[in-house]
Amino acid sequence: MMVKIRLKRIGAKKKPFYRIIVADGRSPRDGKFIEQVGTYDPKTEPSAINVDAEKVKKWLSNGAQPTDTVKKLLKIAGVTE
Repeated sequence: MMVKIRLKRIGAKKKPFYRIIVADGRSPRDGKFIEQVGTYDPKTEPSAINVDAEKVKKWLSNGAQPTDTVKKLLKIAGVTE
């Protein structure tokens, strides 16, 4: 099972809000997920990124692959280098 750390879009039309989740790579973007590890609000100034660093590091050490966007967000949040 390929596990990914990726964004799940929630929120209204034209008002995006994302949950940072750990999910099976084969599941749909807004489908079932294993665990929520943070949130991302791109509409605030500056963008609000809330991440549970311990959970993210645990999943990364277990082999989860972050998507490119999540990789950038984790870098901004100071979780990864």
